[in-house]
Amino acid sequence: MEHVELEKRERVYEGSILDVYADTVRLPNGGVEHWDFVSHRKGAAAVLPVLPDGKIILVNQYRHALERMTWEVPAGCRDSVEESTLICATRELEEETGYRSNQITPLLSLKSTVAFCDEMIDVYLAKDLMPGEQHLDEAENIEVKAWNLEDALAEIYAGRFQDAKTVAAILAYKVMLAEGQE
Repeated sequence: MEHVELEKRERVYEGSILDVYADTVRLPNGGVEHWDFVSHRKGAAAVLPVLPDGKIILVNQYRHALERMTWEVPAGCRDSVEESTLICATRELEEETGYRSNQITPLLSLKSTVAFCDEMIDVYLAKDLMPGEQHLDEAENIEVKAWNLEDALAEIYAGRFQDAKTVAAILAYKVMLAEGQE
């Protein structure tokens, strides 16, 4: 496959966690295209908490881009590019759900929206959960709920759970269970 060549990159927006660029690229056939590119500077981590009874913990929070509440796995941005995603996932678990875990292991890594964004998210599985206290950010209003895996899967298949990291985490966990890897 021939290479697409970046001819020009112009930052058109600089935000607290992401930058937006207007790129000019030369295609292998010689044509020139203008593409948008979103750079997620810090990366993120997410965690799928599993209770001893097998229920998974999800959080319901408002997402402005969708103008509605969504059920998701707890997640957040790393504090810096140097912070490990494991530390970030551990922090987000407690902040958003109030649970702590002595057993957090990697589940999968993903790029959330590859067509125009380089956001990377490492997703972890948390077991051996211990209840504690939520530590929400000032702008967060989060509902926490334990879901049966089958009910969460039904929400995915019905199109009601649409968050990519959440769908990927739940489906990866289902495969893990089916293959006896738990």
